[in-house]
Amino acid sequence: QVLVVESGGGLVQAGGSLRLSCAAFGRTLSSAATGWFRQAPAKEREIVAAIKWSAGSTYYADSVKGRFTISRDNAKNTVYLQMNSLKPEDTAVYYCAVRNYGLGYSSSDYNYWGQGTQVTVSS
Repeated sequence: QVLVVESGGGLVQAGGSLRLSCAAFGRTLSSAATGWFRQAPAKEREIVAAIKWSAGSTYYADSVKGRFTISRDNAKNTVYLQMNSLKPEDTAVYYCAVRNYGLGYSSSDYNYWGQGTQVTVSS
């Protein structure tokens, strides 16, 4: 079992930055991948970015390429999502999820989920 805990959400003005953190407890993640998803009101949950722990391979949704950066700290078992040039349309609850093996690109690919953290971008 893996416990996933997100932190770092908040309210920011358009153009600003936030960094989200995702800590995983309960097992090593050397063979796993971690993804960040978001869900806005009345919208489906969508993937934002993902990273494979062993190789550091990354994936970004087109909507965040060039603005968001996903990274990992192996020693802390933590994944970060640095969000720059934030836009009002980035407003959503952001979720961190862990997959047992390999990169995944949809919600159903992931096995363990955090509780979510709210990101609100004002115009």
